[in-house]
Amino acid sequence: MEFQTMYFEVERIDGDYAFLRRTDEAEPESKMVARALLPEEIMEGSLLKYEMLQYELIGD
Repeated sequence: MEFQTMYFEVERIDGDYAFLRRTDEAEPESKMVARALLPEEIMEGSLLKYEMLQYELIGD
């Protein structure tokens, strides 16, 4: 099984969910992700890497 690495920017945070936009590929819609799956310290504008089923904060 091969895992893909993807990069996202946190567009907005709404309660228990964050809306992520891919930065490495063009996608028409944001992805809604439960904040429990994301690093605690994220804020709007944070940059994330998704790899091996985990999100990692890589910049603000």
